[in-house]
Amino acid sequence: MEHEHVLADGTTIKHSHTHTHTQTKAVLNRMARLIGHLESTKKMIEDGRDCSEVLIQLSAVDAAIKAVARIIIKDHIEHCIVDAIMEGDEQSIVELNKAIDQFIK
Repeated sequence: MEHEHVLADGTTIKHSHTHTHTQTKAVLNRMARLIGHLESTKKMIEDGRDCSEVLIQLSAVDAAIKAVARIIIKDHIEHCIVDAIMEGDEQSIVELNKAIDQFIK
């Protein structure tokens, strides 16, 4: 995907990222399991299961979401951010910081 970044000195860089995310398959597999787990939790609620059991399941879902996020962050740093630094693309670092701030608030 081609896009532009304007550097602090006003220089405009137009480029495209062709990064290879090595963890895509692992993320998709975890997401599929996570969706299944969330559907099971929904069914527990529909079936009137004990609130304590539902909360335990929701805690497991929350932990699974965080685990997927960690994989995505690490993969992004190892590939996209390393490339961005080599290209002088400071905007990618700013965008990652914004995403991390949004994720951990």
